[in-house]
Amino acid sequence: RLHAADVTSSSFRLMWPKLLSQETGYYTLEYAPTDNPARKRTKQVSGAHTSLVLSNLAPETTYEVALIPESNVHYFPPQTTRVTTLAEEISPAQVLISESGPRSFHVSWAPTLDSVMGYQVLYGPLPGNSVEVLEVDGRHNSTVVENLAPNTTYLVTVTAIYRSGKEKSLSAKACTLEGE
Repeated sequence: RLHAADVTSSSFRLMWPKLLSQETGYYTLEYAPTDNPARKRTKQVSGAHTSLVLSNLAPETTYEVALIPESNVHYFPPQTTRVTTLAEEISPAQVLISESGPRSFHVSWAPTLDSVMGYQVLYGPLPGNSVEVLEVDGRHNSTVVENLAPNTTYLVTVTAIYRSGKEKSLSAKACTLEGE
């Protein structure tokens, strides 16, 4: 039976039993969003394959998938399945402030996603309009903000820069402790 595994918001892996071989034919794979059959896409894979990853899909979308074995020996009926992609994960979904001292605090966020290239951490005292920026690699999910004023409230904004160019931001407030 045709079935899906490793489902994400933009891809899934299709797996099927070995029906053909390299010599006896190939598979035609057709897939389209169920609510928009006109957007059907087609792929051909050799008879040696028993799996294929479909990517660049829309999040939270149900796809109708048909595997058509094109055999020159036997007739095999097409196999069909429906696969629904996951909701797109968004980073940062939460921002946490911890380890506050008079002149520093720790900022962390989640989740870290492969689709994020990097993060920008903007911080500045409230009220006020001076803002500092820290650049953080996309593989990291925390940083320490230093050289702050004691007993001050800061607005901290974490912005995820996605590989697609999109940006998502989330803010939190942080307070430094009173100094000596």
